Amino acid sequence: MVSLDSTILIQMINFLLLIFILNLLLYKPILGIMDKRKKQFQDTEDEIRGINLTIEERMAAYEEKVRLAKMDALNKKNDILKEGSDQAKSIIDAARGEIPGMMEQFNEEINKEVIEARRILADQSRKMSLDIAEKLLGRSIQ
Repeated sequence: MVSLDSTILIQMINFLLLIFILNLLLYKPILGIMDKRKKQFQDTEDEIRGINLTIEERMAAYEEKVRLAKMDALNKKNDILKEGSDQAKSIIDAARGEIPGMMEQFNEEINKEVIEARRILADQSRKMSLDIAEKLLGRSIQ
């Protein structure tokens, strides 16, 4: 018969052997898989952080470009408006400069037409006067 101590010793050896076998066949592979998955998750999270950082940088650069484009467009618009205003002012100034000359020319033409009308009226009134006098006198006056 085997003594109680040897039975306990055998059971302990069996237990230790079982732990060693389980460690080799079960725990280490499972821990290895878990470590591998943990590393994959960590790598994926790092990649996501990098992508998010890149996206944020690109969005900031894009927003800066849009802001600069808007400022440039606003500056161009203001320049065009100023240029248009300057051109309108120069056209108005030129027209104002031409008005006195045009008025003088218009007055000269009016005066010429008045003189011509007076001459025509004087000639016609002389003719009418002669015609009236001839009809009243009944003879020719020349």
